[in-house]
Amino acid sequence: MQIVALKKKKLHIALVGNPNSGKSSLFNCLTGLNQSVGNFPGVTVDKKTGSINLPSNESAQVIDLPGTYSLYPRRQDEWVSYKVFLNQDKEIEADVFVVVADASNLKRNLLFCTQIIDLKLPVVIALTMMDLARRKGIKIDIPALERELGVPIVAVNPRKNKGIPELKKAISLTAQLSYKLPARDFIDNKALAAAAVEEVKQHLPQLSDYTAIHYLINHESFALDNTMQQMIENIELKNNFNPTKTQAEEILQRYSRIRQVMQQSVSEPDQLQKSLFTEKLDNLLLHRRWGYLIMLAVLFLLFQSIFWLAQYPMDWIDLGFLKLNQALSSVLPDNRWSDLLLNGIIAGFNGILVFVPQIMILFGLITLLEDSGYMARISFLSDRLMRSVGLNGKSVMPMISGFACAVPAIMSARNIENRKERLLTILITPLMSCSARLPVYTILIGLVIPKTYLLGFLGVQGLVMMALYLLGLVMALIVSYVAKWFIKIKEKSFFILELPVYRSPRWKNILPAMISKARIFVFDAGKIIMVISLVLWGLSSFGPGNTMREVEQRYETRIAQPGVDTAALQQQLQSEKLEHSYAGIMGKSIEPVIEPLGFDWKIGIALVTSFAAREVFVGTMATLYSVGDDKKQELLLKEKMKQAKRPDGKPVFDLATGLSLMIFYVFAMQCMSTLAVVKRETRSWKWPVIQLIYMTGLAYVMSWIVYQLFK
Repeated sequence: MQIVALKKKKLHIALVGNPNSGKSSLFNCLTGLNQSVGNFPGVTVDKKTGSINLPSNESAQVIDLPGTYSLYPRRQDEWVSYKVFLNQDKEIEADVFVVVADASNLKRNLLFCTQIIDLKLPVVIALTMMDLARRKGIKIDIPALERELGVPIVAVNPRKNKGIPELKKAISLTAQLSYKLPARDFIDNKALAAAAVEEVKQHLPQLSDYTAIHYLINHESFALDNTMQQMIENIELKNNFNPTKTQAEEILQRYSRIRQVMQQSVSEPDQLQKSLFTEKLDNLLLHRRWGYLIMLAVLFLLFQSIFWLAQYPMDWIDLGFLKLNQALSSVLPDNRWSDLLLNGIIAGFNGILVFVPQIMILFGLITLLEDSGYMARISFLSDRLMRSVGLNGKSVMPMISGFACAVPAIMSARNIENRKERLLTILITPLMSCSARLPVYTILIGLVIPKTYLLGFLGVQGLVMMALYLLGLVMALIVSYVAKWFIKIKEKSFFILELPVYRSPRWKNILPAMISKARIFVFDAGKIIMVISLVLWGLSSFGPGNTMREVEQRYETRIAQPGVDTAALQQQLQSEKLEHSYAGIMGKSIEPVIEPLGFDWKIGIALVTSFAAREVFVGTMATLYSVGDDKKQELLLKEKMKQAKRPDGKPVFDLATGLSLMIFYVFAMQCMSTLAVVKRETRSWKWPVIQLIYMTGLAYVMSWIVYQLFK
């Protein structure tokens, strides 16, 4: 007789709970560094998983499901959790559900807890924020609460690592069925729709009464065959089942029962007690006037900190790649493969990694604001203005972050629940003038705007710079207002926002959040950026036929002559090769199109090459105008650009052309990294293409208007 050893199935634990209940802190505490981040299948919702060891020395996998307030989903992330609860997710099957409940806000949290319990799932309740509940004067009798709910309850404090061994033990015992499911429902589910529930259970006897109700409400979204779908539909029609009425009656029943449970197990202070610190602070931070001023100051500091703090690591990354490039240049042979490695692959990696400091710093600061409780106040204060143009209060954070870099800003739009508002936010965020536009603005303003002052102290150059930033912001709001009429996503927008209590940030949460966001960018958007970098390298390095070789041969004899300025000739060679490359030909070919904007073919090449990143404009201009790579490059470049003449003898960069070019860079989508991230976030090339078309069209029209006004 042959004995086959069966491999024991790894235990899967789902971590669920209301937003702001301490779920993320508990996940980080349980899993530590044993975490990985991906996406749930088919949706752009972060999927965090990690490993833990239980008291039985058994390894288990923990999955952090998106936060949800109840079992009636509205948002994309709530549907992800809902399908796991209803066993409709083919990839995720949890053995134990750890429901995280905020002890300081127990009444609201128990609504969700009791719904999960009535699904007859293996449940352990992790009671967080007990210290905050005690400060509020709330006393919870945990054994009494366990008796009322019929499931194990463990008080935990993830910040101080308290209660974690007890929680692991409860999980292990629940998985081994040492804790049995409650014998009776928390509410009388059959009273909600008795006949319909009984008929569904005749066909699906494994369902609990409450699960049967959810099959009646949401069966169209479940993976059921056509026969089963039609059967449930017939039961609904036969029994006049009303989903809205059933939901309302259920919530009323639950809160009535929750009040009874809390009378038995929870002692709360008098509601007329002196207001807490949170309420006093909100009187200032949500003030009708001071609240907005404080919010603007906080956002300014956030935005400015990204400049201040990210500048140093970004410079170090650039310097590191420069040194690497120089070192490899000195040892590699001068051929196409070396050029591909140096100016294609390594330059592509540089273009990816240089954004990482901004992404990490932005999400680190956002995590601080979220943990402190102030992020919800920012959304609350800005909702009125944002809603008037089709957005909501949560859109303000990505928009403000876009002034630093659109890449992390677009990624931060994930916390916007409504799909239409999230899509609108993604579409307009690149109109914010990011830091990559700053080198373009700086050189053009210095070139065409005189260094004069109004009223003796207001610098005209500074005012023009500020106007460019404000122009992008105003146009973003206008575009959102117009676009909301064209995006036909019929999804009701509910700006239901919890204002959490203020608390000190959980510092150990910041680093995992920063690393996970950087990893997502590098491994997802980075692939697309790398491909586009290699394409741009090819366009700039190759030309039709033997033209590139002919250019090289003309310069070889000149460079070989004694006493010539070799560096200057090399620079001229690179300039002429660029002119004869496919990128140069593209610049020449689009010259008739961009001529009405005041641009010549050299500016056309810069428009093509700066698609890799807007700041490439300055480097392209330096190459085209044969400027040496010394410390005075910017000064020399300005002088060369000032001296540049058109065929008729007029200067290329007059006031009209300079302003037209600035306006073009305010509105144009000149950033492949942003398009790559938009594609990743929307999971479609449709929206990046629409974004590219509308922003390029807007840039063209506005530049043409400005050029016609000033020429």
